Amino acid sequence: MNTPVFYRPKNAYVGDAIPFVENGTAYLFFLLDERTEPKPGMPWALVTTKDYAHYEDHGVALASGGEDAKDFNCYTGSVLKDADGRHHLFYTGNNPKTTDESGRSIQLVMHATSDDGMRTWDRHDELSFGPCEGYEAYDWRDPFVFRDEEKGIWRMLFAARADHGADRRRGVTMQYVSEDLYHWTPTDPFWAPNRFVAMECPEVFQWGDWWYFVYSEFTDAFTTKYRMAKSLEGPWIAPDKDTIDGRAFYAAKSAFLNGKRYFTGWISTKKGEVDDGEWQWAGTMSTLEAVQNEDGTLGFRFPEALVGDFVNPVELDIPEASLSAPDSYVCSVSNQDAPHESTYIKATLDIAPGTHECGLLLRSSEDGDSSYAIRLEPHRSRMVFDRWPRKTTGGEQWQISGDVPFYVELERPCDLPAGEHTLEIIMEDSIAVVVLDGQVSLSTRMYDKLDGRVGYFVSDGAAAIVSLEARTR
Repeated sequence: MNTPVFYRPKNAYVGDAIPFVENGTAYLFFLLDERTEPKPGMPWALVTTKDYAHYEDHGVALASGGEDAKDFNCYTGSVLKDADGRHHLFYTGNNPKTTDESGRSIQLVMHATSDDGMRTWDRHDELSFGPCEGYEAYDWRDPFVFRDEEKGIWRMLFAARADHGADRRRGVTMQYVSEDLYHWTPTDPFWAPNRFVAMECPEVFQWGDWWYFVYSEFTDAFTTKYRMAKSLEGPWIAPDKDTIDGRAFYAAKSAFLNGKRYFTGWISTKKGEVDDGEWQWAGTMSTLEAVQNEDGTLGFRFPEALVGDFVNPVELDIPEASLSAPDSYVCSVSNQDAPHESTYIKATLDIAPGTHECGLLLRSSEDGDSSYAIRLEPHRSRMVFDRWPRKTTGGEQWQISGDVPFYVELERPCDLPAGEHTLEIIMEDSIAVVVLDGQVSLSTRMYDKLDGRVGYFVSDGAAAIVSLEARTR
């Protein structure tokens, strides 16, 4: 039996991922969210993979420190190995019982080490520390530690907030430095943009001539972003397309495995497991492979090994190979339902010049009127996720969410010149992940329709479906 494409532990959910690679294996530590009351304290759990297509579950890796411990909740951090072969785990400790003078629970940077290959961890409570002067005590989290080889020091970046200034602009990527991983000294902030509430889950890595700074934020958009620089000193420039995915894919962090860079995050669940439910914290693990373009910008696609795992062809015949609708809408839908099991779909569309909209229909009715839609909008340079019927607000014909023309939090910027464009989709249960032209990713949930056909459509223009293939594992 195949393991799921998108990993989720039994009776629990995947929170922030903490990737670490050693000897050809990716160790994907993550926050284990059990969503039970009373809250049991949050541990780290672990799965490993050699290809980002198959996973081995190792259960809890770092347990909650206990009801009265500083690390009742073990939140996000990082893992590394020093020159002597010892593994270090830096993490956020939190206990709701421990509060500052305002009554909010404080966060601490904490440290554990392992001398048995990460099978067990020894906590070093005496090395814990909270914020230095000028910073809030309840936003001091997500330590990311890496080696600055040029200066011969260790750097620690973490999410912090200044204790003064406009409330929604206090977010700072704080920075400490160390020569031995045990004694840390504050230095100038790594990044203080005067823009966000907080920049969570920071990480920095070098790839060729470029340095990349990755962070997740929820002020302008609930998403993971990246910036680029030629050195660790910056300036950290935002590329034109600075997001990794949309609202549904969050807290992504990355690692190199066999020369390729992989970003692992979580696809959020929705409250009540319905399309109109609120997005929730934590969900299901998902990984994208980064592509470094000639100008240093990053694109995102499926891991090659994952796509290669879909080997069983599925027949999907769409009656009309080309569609033209110069002043209207038209669609063509497959004669068969898509498989209910995990499915990979690859479709290439040839878009005529001047076309306003076209795209794919997923889990569609026979006439195409009820479906999810991946819509390409060349005149707006974007890809969006939509559905019909949309949310209804009453019994009258006009009482639909017509003023919300798509899931606005799932808009993805992209380049759509006339010509051929390829959409790849992996669907599994309520999850769909879309990749456009091997560069732009869009993750989402599809709860209300779990079965249906595949089709394509055109509005105010023309397009042809050059090829369509579907495969299961």
